Amino acid sequence: MKSLRFESYKSPPVLVEVDRPSPGPGEVLLKVAGAGACHSDVAVFTEFDDEFGPSQLKPPFTLGHETSGWVEELGAGVTGFEKGDAYLAYGPTGCGHCRACSRGQDTYCENAATMPFLAVGLGRDGGMAEYVVVPARNLVPLGDADPVAAAPLADAGLTPYHAIKQSLPKLAGGGTYALVIGLGGLGQLAVQIIGAITGATIIATDSDPTAMERAAANGALTVSSGPEQAEEIRALTGGRGVDVVFDLVGVSATIELAMKSVALRGRVTVVGIGNGSFSWNFYGVPYEVELTSTYWGTIEELHEVVDLYRAGSIAPQVELFGLDDAPLAYEKLMAGELTGRAVVSPTR
Repeated sequence: MKSLRFESYKSPPVLVEVDRPSPGPGEVLLKVAGAGACHSDVAVFTEFDDEFGPSQLKPPFTLGHETSGWVEELGAGVTGFEKGDAYLAYGPTGCGHCRACSRGQDTYCENAATMPFLAVGLGRDGGMAEYVVVPARNLVPLGDADPVAAAPLADAGLTPYHAIKQSLPKLAGGGTYALVIGLGGLGQLAVQIIGAITGATIIATDSDPTAMERAAANGALTVSSGPEQAEEIRALTGGRGVDVVFDLVGVSATIELAMKSVALRGRVTVVGIGNGSFSWNFYGVPYEVELTSTYWGTIEELHEVVDLYRAGSIAPQVELFGLDDAPLAYEKLMAGELTGRAVVSPTR
Protein backbone atom coordinates (compact mmCIF):
# COMPACT_ATOMS: atom_id res chain seq x y z
CA MET A 1 0.00 0.00 0.00
CA LYS A 2 1.03 3.67 -0.36
CA SER A 3 2.28 5.48 2.74
CA LEU A 4 3.75 8.93 3.45
CA ARG A 5 6.82 8.20 5.56
CA PHE A 6 9.16 10.25 7.70
CA GLU A 7 12.34 8.39 6.76
CA SER A 8 15.23 10.64 7.80
CA TYR A 9 15.86 13.74 9.90
CA LYS A 10 15.93 17.17 8.24
CA SER A 11 14.21 15.75 5.16
CA PRO A 12 10.65 16.03 3.85
CA PRO A 13 8.44 12.94 4.05
CA VAL A 14 8.33 10.63 1.04
CA LEU A 15 5.59 8.55 -0.54
CA VAL A 16 6.60 4.87 -0.62
CA GLU A 17 5.11 1.41 -0.93
CA VAL A 18 4.86 -0.63 2.29
CA ASP A 19 3.09 -3.80 3.33
CA ARG A 20 -0.49 -3.45 4.49
CA PRO A 21 -0.49 -3.84 8.29
CA SER A 22 -2.44 -6.45 10.21
CA PRO A 23 -4.14 -5.73 13.54
CA GLY A 24 -2.73 -7.45 16.59
CA PRO A 25 -4.62 -8.38 19.77
CA GLY A 26 -6.78 -5.49 20.94
CA GLU A 27 -6.29 -3.58 17.68
CA VAL A 28 -8.43 -2.60 14.69
CA LEU A 29 -7.39 -2.07 11.08
CA LEU A 30 -8.98 1.04 9.57
CA LYS A 31 -9.33 1.84 5.91
CA VAL A 32 -8.26 5.48 6.09
CA ALA A 33 -10.88 8.10 5.25
CA GLY A 34 -8.78 11.14 6.08
CA ALA A 35 -5.58 12.21 7.82
CA GLY A 36 -4.84 15.79 8.80
CA ALA A 37 -1.50 17.48 8.18
CA CYS A 38 -0.30 19.31 11.32
CA HIS A 39 2.48 21.82 12.03
CA SER A 40 3.85 19.45 14.69
CA ASP A 41 4.59 16.98 11.88
CA VAL A 42 6.67 19.69 10.22
CA ALA A 43 8.66 20.15 13.41
CA VAL A 44 9.37 16.41 13.44
CA PHE A 45 10.95 16.29 9.99
CA THR A 46 12.54 19.77 9.94
CA GLU A 47 13.78 20.43 13.49
CA PHE A 48 14.53 17.12 15.20
CA ASP A 49 17.69 15.06 14.96
CA ASP A 50 19.56 12.45 17.03
CA GLU A 51 20.47 15.10 19.60
CA PHE A 52 17.20 17.07 19.74
CA GLY A 53 13.66 15.78 20.07
CA PRO A 54 11.89 12.88 21.79
CA SER A 55 13.59 9.54 21.30
CA GLN A 56 10.21 8.00 20.44
CA LEU A 57 10.08 10.04 17.23
CA LYS A 58 13.10 8.56 15.52
CA PRO A 59 12.46 7.65 11.87
CA PRO A 60 11.15 5.79 10.06
CA PHE A 61 7.37 5.86 10.56
CA THR A 62 4.21 6.87 8.70
CA LEU A 63 2.92 10.36 9.52
CA GLY A 64 -0.68 11.25 10.36
CA HIS A 65 -1.85 11.71 13.96
CA GLU A 66 -5.28 13.11 12.99
CA THR A 67 -6.96 10.09 11.45
CA SER A 68 -10.43 8.81 10.64
CA GLY A 69 -11.48 5.68 8.82
CA TRP A 70 -13.76 2.72 8.34
CA VAL A 71 -13.35 -0.59 10.18
CA GLU A 72 -11.71 -3.13 7.88
CA GLU A 73 -10.47 -5.92 10.15
CA LEU A 74 -10.47 -6.80 13.86
CA GLY A 75 -7.55 -8.13 15.84
CA ALA A 76 -7.76 -11.01 18.29
CA GLY A 77 -10.08 -10.39 21.23
CA VAL A 78 -11.76 -7.31 19.70
CA THR A 79 -15.55 -7.24 19.66
CA GLY A 80 -18.24 -4.58 19.29
CA PHE A 81 -17.13 -3.19 15.91
CA GLU A 82 -18.77 -3.72 12.53
CA LYS A 83 -16.86 -3.64 9.25
CA GLY A 84 -17.54 -0.41 7.39
CA ASP A 85 -18.44 1.69 10.42
CA ALA A 86 -16.69 5.06 10.66
CA TYR A 87 -14.44 6.05 13.58
CA LEU A 88 -12.11 8.83 14.63
CA ALA A 89 -8.81 7.73 16.13
CA TYR A 90 -7.54 9.17 19.42
CA GLY A 91 -3.85 9.52 18.65
CA PRO A 92 -2.00 9.42 22.01
CA THR A 93 -0.94 5.95 23.11
CA GLY A 94 0.28 5.74 26.68
CA CYS A 95 1.06 2.69 28.76
CA GLY A 96 -2.64 2.14 29.43
CA HIS A 97 -2.31 1.36 33.14
CA CYS A 98 -0.96 4.44 34.97
CA ARG A 99 -3.26 6.95 36.66
CA ALA A 100 -3.24 9.36 33.71
CA CYS A 101 -4.00 6.66 31.15
CA SER A 102 -6.73 5.20 33.35
CA ARG A 103 -8.61 8.50 33.09
CA GLY A 104 -8.09 8.58 29.31
CA GLN A 105 -5.31 11.16 29.39
CA ASP A 106 -2.59 9.26 27.58
CA THR A 107 -0.95 12.60 26.72
CA TYR A 108 0.29 12.78 30.32
CA CYS A 109 1.22 9.10 30.66
CA GLU A 110 3.43 8.63 33.72
CA ASN A 111 5.51 6.07 31.81
CA ALA A 112 5.88 8.06 28.59
CA ALA A 113 9.69 7.98 28.81
CA THR A 114 9.66 4.18 28.51
CA MET A 115 7.12 4.00 25.68
CA PRO A 116 8.39 3.15 22.17
CA PHE A 117 6.22 5.88 20.58
CA LEU A 118 4.05 8.84 21.58
CA ALA A 119 0.98 8.45 19.39
CA VAL A 120 -0.47 6.95 16.24
CA GLY A 121 1.42 9.03 13.67
CA LEU A 122 4.06 10.17 16.17
CA GLY A 123 6.52 7.31 16.39
CA ARG A 124 3.92 4.66 15.59
CA ASP A 125 2.68 4.35 11.99
CA GLY A 126 -0.13 6.84 11.39
CA GLY A 127 -2.91 7.62 8.98
CA MET A 128 -1.08 9.04 5.94
CA ALA A 129 -1.60 5.70 4.24
CA GLU A 130 -4.31 3.53 2.77
CA TYR A 131 -4.68 1.60 6.04
CA VAL A 132 -3.71 2.13 9.67
CA VAL A 133 -3.79 -0.01 12.80
CA VAL A 134 -5.24 1.63 15.93
CA PRO A 135 -5.86 0.27 19.46
CA ALA A 136 -9.57 -0.52 19.74
CA ARG A 137 -9.72 1.56 22.95
CA ASN A 138 -8.71 4.65 20.93
CA LEU A 139 -11.64 4.61 18.50
CA VAL A 140 -14.48 7.14 18.79
CA PRO A 141 -17.62 6.40 16.71
CA LEU A 142 -18.65 8.95 14.08
CA GLY A 143 -22.02 7.45 13.20
CA ASP A 144 -23.26 8.86 9.90
CA ALA A 145 -21.12 12.01 10.11
CA ASP A 146 -18.60 12.64 7.32
CA PRO A 147 -15.37 10.91 8.43
CA VAL A 148 -13.13 12.71 5.92
CA ALA A 149 -13.88 16.20 7.25
CA ALA A 150 -13.80 14.84 10.81
CA ALA A 151 -10.12 13.86 10.71
CA PRO A 152 -8.72 17.17 12.09
CA LEU A 153 -10.95 16.91 15.14
CA ALA A 154 -8.52 14.34 16.58
CA ASP A 155 -6.01 17.14 17.29
CA ALA A 156 -7.10 20.51 15.86
CA GLY A 157 -10.47 20.04 17.57
CA LEU A 158 -9.45 18.15 20.71
CA THR A 159 -6.51 20.37 21.64
CA PRO A 160 -8.44 23.67 21.91
CA TYR A 161 -11.45 21.86 23.38
CA HIS A 162 -9.36 20.57 26.27
CA ALA A 163 -7.90 24.03 26.90
CA ILE A 164 -11.34 25.66 26.78
CA LYS A 165 -12.90 23.06 29.05
CA GLN A 166 -10.13 23.60 31.63
CA SER A 167 -10.99 27.32 31.59
CA LEU A 168 -14.78 27.03 31.88
CA PRO A 169 -14.95 28.29 35.50
CA LYS A 170 -13.55 31.63 34.29
CA LEU A 171 -16.19 31.82 31.54
CA ALA A 172 -19.24 30.98 33.65
CA GLY A 173 -21.99 33.56 34.00
CA GLY A 174 -22.80 36.62 31.94
CA GLY A 175 -20.48 39.35 30.73
CA THR A 176 -17.38 37.19 30.18
CA TYR A 177 -14.84 37.58 27.37
CA ALA A 178 -12.57 35.05 25.67
CA LEU A 179 -9.68 35.98 23.39
CA VAL A 180 -8.32 33.64 20.69
CA ILE A 181 -4.86 34.53 19.37
CA GLY A 182 -3.98 32.81 16.09
CA LEU A 183 -6.68 31.77 13.65
CA GLY A 184 -5.25 28.76 11.87
CA GLY A 185 -6.95 25.37 12.03
CA LEU A 186 -6.94 25.17 15.84
CA GLY A 187 -7.90 28.81 16.31
CA GLN A 188 -10.90 28.61 13.99
CA LEU A 189 -12.19 25.57 15.84
CA ALA A 190 -11.50 27.29 19.18
CA VAL A 191 -13.80 30.14 18.13
CA GLN A 192 -16.52 27.64 17.21
CA ILE A 193 -16.13 25.63 20.42
CA ILE A 194 -16.25 28.69 22.69
CA GLY A 195 -19.42 29.77 20.92
CA ALA A 196 -20.94 26.30 21.23
CA ILE A 197 -20.30 25.62 24.93
CA THR A 198 -20.12 29.06 26.61
CA GLY A 199 -21.94 32.37 26.58
CA ALA A 200 -18.73 34.38 26.41
CA THR A 201 -18.16 37.21 23.96
CA ILE A 202 -15.38 36.01 21.65
CA ILE A 203 -12.57 38.26 20.48
CA ALA A 204 -10.20 36.91 17.84
CA THR A 205 -6.97 38.27 16.42
CA ASP A 206 -4.59 37.34 13.62
CA SER A 207 -2.45 39.01 10.96
CA ASP A 208 -4.42 37.36 8.14
CA PRO A 209 -7.58 39.30 7.13
CA THR A 210 -9.15 36.21 5.54
CA ALA A 211 -8.73 34.23 8.74
CA MET A 212 -10.34 37.03 10.73
CA GLU A 213 -13.26 37.16 8.29
CA ARG A 214 -13.80 33.46 8.87
CA ALA A 215 -13.72 33.94 12.66
CA ALA A 216 -16.14 36.85 12.39
CA ALA A 217 -18.53 34.65 10.41
CA ASN A 218 -18.54 32.33 13.43
CA GLY A 219 -19.46 35.11 15.84
CA ALA A 220 -16.13 36.62 16.91
CA LEU A 221 -15.24 40.27 17.24
CA THR A 222 -11.93 40.71 15.44
CA VAL A 223 -8.86 42.86 16.06
CA SER A 224 -6.02 43.03 13.55
CA SER A 225 -2.34 42.87 14.43
CA GLY A 226 -0.55 46.12 15.15
CA PRO A 227 1.02 48.32 17.84
CA GLU A 228 -2.37 49.14 19.42
CA GLN A 229 -3.57 45.54 19.44
CA ALA A 230 -3.80 45.06 23.22
CA GLU A 231 -5.45 48.46 23.72
CA GLU A 232 -8.07 47.66 21.06
CA ILE A 233 -8.79 44.30 22.66
CA ARG A 234 -9.19 45.85 26.11
CA ALA A 235 -11.44 48.57 24.65
CA LEU A 236 -13.89 45.87 23.48
CA THR A 237 -14.19 44.74 27.11
CA GLY A 238 -14.81 48.24 28.47
CA GLY A 239 -11.19 48.48 29.53
CA ARG A 240 -11.07 45.66 32.07
CA GLY A 241 -9.52 43.00 29.82
CA VAL A 242 -10.56 39.49 28.81
CA ASP A 243 -11.33 36.76 31.31
CA VAL A 244 -9.56 34.00 29.38
CA VAL A 245 -6.96 34.03 26.61
CA PHE A 246 -6.15 31.07 24.37
CA ASP A 247 -2.82 31.59 22.61
CA LEU A 248 -2.78 29.18 19.67
CA VAL A 249 0.65 30.43 18.54
CA GLY A 250 2.87 30.40 21.62
CA VAL A 251 5.72 32.68 20.51
CA SER A 252 7.05 35.37 22.83
CA ALA A 253 5.11 38.18 21.13
CA THR A 254 1.74 36.41 21.40
CA ILE A 255 2.29 35.45 25.05
CA GLU A 256 3.12 39.08 25.79
CA LEU A 257 -0.06 40.17 23.97
CA ALA A 258 -2.06 37.70 26.03
CA MET A 259 -0.66 39.02 29.30
CA LYS A 260 -1.36 42.62 28.24
CA SER A 261 -4.94 41.76 27.32
CA VAL A 262 -5.99 39.62 30.30
CA ALA A 263 -8.18 40.92 33.11
CA LEU A 264 -7.61 40.88 36.85
CA ARG A 265 -7.85 37.24 38.05
CA GLY A 266 -7.96 36.07 34.44
CA ARG A 267 -6.38 33.03 32.84
CA VAL A 268 -3.95 32.70 29.92
CA THR A 269 -3.52 29.29 28.31
CA VAL A 270 -0.65 28.80 25.87
CA VAL A 271 -1.74 26.08 23.44
CA GLY A 272 0.58 26.69 20.48
CA ILE A 273 4.01 25.13 20.75
CA GLY A 274 5.93 28.19 19.55
CA ASN A 275 8.56 27.88 22.28
CA GLY A 276 8.09 31.49 23.36
CA SER A 277 8.99 32.92 26.76
CA PHE A 278 7.61 35.60 29.07
CA SER A 279 9.38 37.58 31.77
CA TRP A 280 7.10 37.87 34.82
CA ASN A 281 7.29 40.37 37.61
CA PHE A 282 4.85 41.12 40.40
CA TYR A 283 3.77 44.52 39.10
CA GLY A 284 3.84 43.64 35.41
CA VAL A 285 0.55 41.74 35.18
CA PRO A 286 -2.88 42.04 36.84
CA TYR A 287 -3.18 40.33 40.21
CA GLU A 288 -4.05 36.61 40.39
CA VAL A 289 -3.62 36.00 36.67
CA GLU A 290 -2.98 32.35 35.80
CA LEU A 291 -0.47 31.53 33.06
CA THR A 292 -0.62 27.89 32.06
CA SER A 293 -0.26 25.46 29.15
CA THR A 294 -2.06 22.38 27.91
CA TYR A 295 -1.27 19.53 25.54
CA TRP A 296 -3.82 17.64 23.45
CA GLY A 297 -6.71 16.17 25.52
CA THR A 298 -8.44 13.03 26.80
CA ILE A 299 -10.29 10.23 25.05
CA GLU A 300 -13.48 11.24 26.86
CA GLU A 301 -13.11 14.80 25.57
CA LEU A 302 -12.71 13.53 22.01
CA HIS A 303 -16.10 11.84 22.38
CA GLU A 304 -17.49 15.24 23.39
CA VAL A 305 -15.83 16.95 20.41
CA VAL A 306 -17.40 14.38 18.09
CA ASP A 307 -20.78 15.01 19.73
CA LEU A 308 -20.45 18.71 18.83
CA TYR A 309 -19.45 17.78 15.27
CA ARG A 310 -22.34 15.37 14.82
CA ALA A 311 -24.74 18.01 16.15
CA GLY A 312 -23.47 20.53 13.59
CA SER A 313 -22.13 22.86 16.28
CA ILE A 314 -18.55 22.79 14.94
CA ALA A 315 -17.17 22.06 11.48
CA PRO A 316 -13.51 22.03 10.44
CA GLN A 317 -12.73 23.81 7.20
CA VAL A 318 -10.62 21.38 5.22
CA GLU A 319 -8.65 21.39 1.99
CA LEU A 320 -8.56 17.89 0.51
CA PHE A 321 -5.58 16.16 -1.09
CA GLY A 322 -5.27 12.68 -2.53
CA LEU A 323 -2.62 10.38 -1.08
CA ASP A 324 -0.42 10.94 -4.14
CA ASP A 325 -0.47 14.66 -3.32
CA ALA A 326 0.34 14.22 0.40
CA PRO A 327 3.84 15.72 -0.03
CA LEU A 328 2.23 18.76 -1.66
CA ALA A 329 -0.08 19.16 1.34
CA TYR A 330 2.94 19.59 3.61
CA GLU A 331 4.65 21.91 1.13
CA LYS A 332 1.59 24.17 1.11
CA LEU A 333 1.33 23.96 4.90
CA MET A 334 4.94 25.08 5.31
CA ALA A 335 4.47 27.88 2.77
CA GLY A 336 1.31 29.19 4.46
CA GLU A 337 -0.73 28.60 1.32
CA LEU A 338 -3.61 26.56 2.75
CA THR A 339 -7.16 27.87 3.01
CA GLY A 340 -8.15 25.27 5.61
CA ARG A 341 -6.77 22.24 7.41
CA ALA A 342 -5.04 19.97 4.89
CA VAL A 343 -6.64 16.52 4.92
CA VAL A 344 -5.12 13.68 2.93
CA SER A 345 -7.80 11.25 1.75
CA PRO A 346 -6.68 8.02 0.04
CA THR A 347 -10.22 7.56 -1.32
CA ARG A 348 -10.28 10.97 -3.01
